[in-house]
Amino acid sequence: MSARPAVGRRAIEVLLEAELPDADGRRLLLVDATYEGPGRSAEFTAALGGGSRRVRITDQDSPLGIAEAWQRHRVEDDPGGDSVLVVTGAVPADQIGWDLRAHAVRQRPLSVDRAELVKQLFGATDVDPRMAGERWLLDALLDAEPADGWPRAGTVLTRDRAVRTLLSARLGLGDTTADTLDLDVDTLFAWTRTPTGPARFAALAAAEREGLSDWLARAVGPAAPTLLALAADGRGADALPLGALASAALASAAPEATGFALGTLFGPALASFEALKPFADAVTGVLTRWIAEAEGHGPQRSDARARVLDILDRADRLADDALLGSLTGTDRLLPSGYRTRLRRLAGSLNGPASEAQEALRDLTAHHLAALYADSTDNARTAVRLVRWLQDPLEPVKSVADGVHSHMTSSGWADMAVGILAEGDTSRDPAVADAYQRLIEAVRTRRATLDEQFARRLVQWSEGACRQAPGGALLIEEVLAEAAVPLSRPVVREDGGASGRERGRPLILVLDGMSADVAVQLAGALDRRAWTEVVPKPRPGEEASRRAAVSMLPSVTTISRASLLCGQHAEGGQSTERAGFAAFWKKRHRTAQLFHKGGYEGPPGHRLAPEVLRALASDDIVGVVLNTVDDALADGREGARGRWAPEDIGRLPDLLNEARNYGRPVVLVSDHGHIIDRTPRGHRQQLTQGAPGEGARWRTGAPGDGEIVVSGPRVRGRVTLAWREDLRYTARQAGYHGGASLAEVTVPVLTLVPSAELVPEGWTLLPAERAAPRWWYEGQGTAAAVTPAEAIAGPVVDTDTMVFGRRPVIRPPDAQAVRKQEEDGLGARTVRSAAYRSQREFVRGAPPDKAVIAVLDALLAAGGKLSPGAVAAAAQAATGRSQRNPERFATVLERLLNIDGYSVIQLVESGRTVQLDRELLEQQFHGETS
Repeated sequence: MSARPAVGRRAIEVLLEAELPDADGRRLLLVDATYEGPGRSAEFTAALGGGSRRVRITDQDSPLGIAEAWQRHRVEDDPGGDSVLVVTGAVPADQIGWDLRAHAVRQRPLSVDRAELVKQLFGATDVDPRMAGERWLLDALLDAEPADGWPRAGTVLTRDRAVRTLLSARLGLGDTTADTLDLDVDTLFAWTRTPTGPARFAALAAAEREGLSDWLARAVGPAAPTLLALAADGRGADALPLGALASAALASAAPEATGFALGTLFGPALASFEALKPFADAVTGVLTRWIAEAEGHGPQRSDARARVLDILDRADRLADDALLGSLTGTDRLLPSGYRTRLRRLAGSLNGPASEAQEALRDLTAHHLAALYADSTDNARTAVRLVRWLQDPLEPVKSVADGVHSHMTSSGWADMAVGILAEGDTSRDPAVADAYQRLIEAVRTRRATLDEQFARRLVQWSEGACRQAPGGALLIEEVLAEAAVPLSRPVVREDGGASGRERGRPLILVLDGMSADVAVQLAGALDRRAWTEVVPKPRPGEEASRRAAVSMLPSVTTISRASLLCGQHAEGGQSTERAGFAAFWKKRHRTAQLFHKGGYEGPPGHRLAPEVLRALASDDIVGVVLNTVDDALADGREGARGRWAPEDIGRLPDLLNEARNYGRPVVLVSDHGHIIDRTPRGHRQQLTQGAPGEGARWRTGAPGDGEIVVSGPRVRGRVTLAWREDLRYTARQAGYHGGASLAEVTVPVLTLVPSAELVPEGWTLLPAERAAPRWWYEGQGTAAAVTPAEAIAGPVVDTDTMVFGRRPVIRPPDAQAVRKQEEDGLGARTVRSAAYRSQREFVRGAPPDKAVIAVLDALLAAGGKLSPGAVAAAAQAATGRSQRNPERFATVLERLLNIDGYSVIQLVESGRTVQLDRELLEQQFHGETS
């Protein structure tokens, strides 16, 4: 006699649901199967026929046992009731008498076909034939049915549909009601990090675990069996960390030795050494995609970052436990590998810049470089300072040369020092010590520049005045030189007399803003809203930011008053308001000046109504912001070396309103400042000044680190400190009033919200041209050379700025310049038949020379430049100013994008022009790269 199949409670329930509706009241169900529940009997309540009925199950092995059970059920257990007796067992049908079978449903023992039952549960008319022989799957589907039933499967229940539905119900992978289950390796590994997912898998029967593992191996990939084996072993949460560790081990110099150690970590979950690589590769792919998500700008960024770092930190701890740290410490994925590379970079900072640059490339190639953004930026900043230190030190030739060089170079070094001085988030003592030594080296070099500048300042101050500035921009001339040109009539796009209107600049005075702060604020501005402009340089010179010379001593009462009055002046707010109005009255304009307490809005308002009315009027408006200067006393500067527009009280609001009202902006200071970076235990011999004297100036004979100045722009005869560690008052976060470059240099930034507001004789200053050459790797940049030069040399590398990316090329050979002017891809594109044909359909197309220059500059830059740099390249080639870079880029799109293919396009929300070289060659030359 063949063995009877075994059935569980759920199979019996399904059988009852199918048979009782047509049973004519019969309450005995004979089942040709054995019961596999606990014991030989069971009793429960089941939902049958729209109501609840008691069900008793008994397993009998003889005809007499069946008869006794039925008799007891009718007479003793439930006389006259509606409960159902289900009899299972191994008694053949021909041994059961007809008197007993007459009471049974269908009057015979019913066979159990699990596939048939499953088909009923899914409402299908047929099931995949492969499922008939897979008892584990059929039993699991019967056992795991949700309370509201399985979703309808249509005509045929396929095996894949059945398994996917089972995965959803058993393991929480997907939704049982969905038509499809989007399941990939990322989803599976993410499941291992859920609170109950791996535990639910471990609780399944061995046959079901094996069946699901086999199916997932085919559906997801060869990593699934190892992952699920770890889950079954209670270590599913370590699947990703172990995979990351396996990837590092296999990439080490001794993969077999580390693989042996990993076998101990994986235990029985690792079927063979050959299974290690596909598992490690899958984990690497998952983590790489999650890292990309963490590097993005979506709402899940912070969660993705925390998830990745948690996994990889755990991998490092596992490596330490297994004594694998020495073999995996250079890995490109593990945090320990990042730290090793960072230490190597720190050790290279006292060597050649090329070694430091190579160490930086190695660091930025690590997968976690962007996730450890602060630490990576610090490392990049440190390498920049190494390049600055190894650049030849140009002596300060004059006061004008000194402030200009500080604004365009040494002020950037001050900014870099401020960033490094904050400390590194890695908290590695070796890295911190290396940065400290680097900062001291920079301060020593800066002291040399400050001393040279101070000596020039002594001679210059004796006769410097508005009539004889010695080539310098004086602070009392800033309004005339920077604000007045922006106030002249401009021609709106509609043209004609009605299109002319007077400019209405907003002058924002950031009290105490030094060059390094100005550089950061300018770099953080939205280039889609603001374009920096400067006067066109003289032939042979490059456009650059301007800086003025403060009054001496560099204190607010004389420097700010002189700035706002447009002449030598001294006094407080009333003097400044009167002088500001008088200056503009001479130019037939009315003006309003707002000080601290006058521009902040009442509760619920960002700006005062008076300020908004002034900005909406035709008046010239000035606002004095004291955030930076106030920070010197309260310690804000000492705590953090980075500044952004939102750190300056109401600056973003004022800029937004200026843009809304079409106002250009002059962002200017009255003086700079230095930061007190002397150690807290440093005891300085203070020279106490007389009453009314400041932190960095006094009267009397000069000592070491001091100069004596006098002249038309000096308040009498005063002694000024140029050495940064000298002060005459109690310690603060920072000071001003002295003779150092950081204190005397007054940054002057001019911004316009639209191209039509660019004054006559002025030009755009692209972000690529604002930074010094040493800020980037190499000796030159595509944005800072002529278009012909830009095409003559290959790209060396790119290095991320604090505020963007800048391409780097080597200085070109003159003969190569001439040859590539004729044979370069830009020139060949313009000569192509496809270009000539396309040009006929584009109105206002730029000259061919401009297009060649733009294409060659983009190619030299690796395919990306800011719209301002693109416009500057065109201007350099044609001499014609492109006042609206974004519009110019749009015209180039119409000119070069054939049949909708984006050869050139504005990306990153309009901040970058991107060129696809391969598409350019295909569309205009029929070639592929």
